[in-house]
Amino acid sequence: MSDDNADDTLPPEGAPLRRGWTTGACATAATKSAYAALITGRFLDPVEILLPGGERPSFALAKESHDGDSATAGIVKDAGDDPDVTHGALVLSTVRRGPPGSGVTFRAGPGVGTVTKPGLPLPVGEPAINPVPRQMMRAAVAEIAASLGDTGDLVVEISIPGGEAIAARTWNPRLGILGGLSILGTTGVVVPYSCAAWIHSIHRGIDVARATGVTHVAGATGATSEAAVMKLYGLEEGALLDMGDFAGGLLKYLKRHPVPRLTIAGGFAKLTKLAQGHLDLHSGRSQVDLGWLATVAAEIGAAPTLVADIAAANTGLAALRLAQAAGLPLADAIAARARATALATLAGAPVAVDVLVVDREGNPVGRAG
Repeated sequence: MSDDNADDTLPPEGAPLRRGWTTGACATAATKSAYAALITGRFLDPVEILLPGGERPSFALAKESHDGDSATAGIVKDAGDDPDVTHGALVLSTVRRGPPGSGVTFRAGPGVGTVTKPGLPLPVGEPAINPVPRQMMRAAVAEIAASLGDTGDLVVEISIPGGEAIAARTWNPRLGILGGLSILGTTGVVVPYSCAAWIHSIHRGIDVARATGVTHVAGATGATSEAAVMKLYGLEEGALLDMGDFAGGLLKYLKRHPVPRLTIAGGFAKLTKLAQGHLDLHSGRSQVDLGWLATVAAEIGAAPTLVADIAAANTGLAALRLAQAAGLPLADAIAARARATALATLAGAPVAVDVLVVDREGNPVGRAG
């Protein structure tokens, strides 16, 4: 999770960004190479796979081993220029013969998680290998089976050394995925700074909350505001949605998959952006409009000198401190306007919304709803 006051910056504008490959693509390539070796004794290296969009990338092996009964191939994940926590992880696929007619079955090896809560696109007890990567691996196995005259009955075990430690930095524990990482990807491609994985985690968090009967969820912009909202309402971890900067990703999904109550919590600057109507709160994609903030201050009764001071402030935080010194409830006004943006985005969905603004220490300074 990000910090509410982190200096989050994007790469320089215009800088070329390199695409990468999902864990699902890496697992597929490793499985294809290992299966070929199980039959022929020779690994495919490099190994080419077909992605859902028709692209055919090639992957170099980082590890290979064959003991007669099983074959293991490993590929180091390259996430390109995306800040992906799994960048550099070794994705291993170990394949063994399955019972005749069994097709492809999947197992979670060390570092790959197991589903323990309902609401995910996999049944409880299954390895956390998502549906599209499963389809990709089955297709790769079928391709090798057809070309080498084999049955394609295979047990595929995916492992990621150190994956359990990496998973502690992801949403997996909250989603009930225990023991390691998920094997993800819908296209096989990691688009730099698309933030698709983060938004995917928000959606899965909502799905799990709904499936487990949670009626009050909270979306926080960072660790400080999350701790504050958790303390204020006594929420369990499963109710906490790591919204970060992606208010739009949260609200638009809740519109289609409602939960009865939503609390949005964040620092003053982030929630000022939401109050202004921005749904992406990243510092590189939206800014606090101090002139607009001064207008809000005037609307709630600020003296002309204070209005001018807020308009000339260096930051949103400086504007808040000016208002606090004057006893002006500017944070409450921002909370109310942020709530209005949220309700407009939800567009009549049966979700009650309240907003909590916190300071840098996590103390509530503004509320609405």
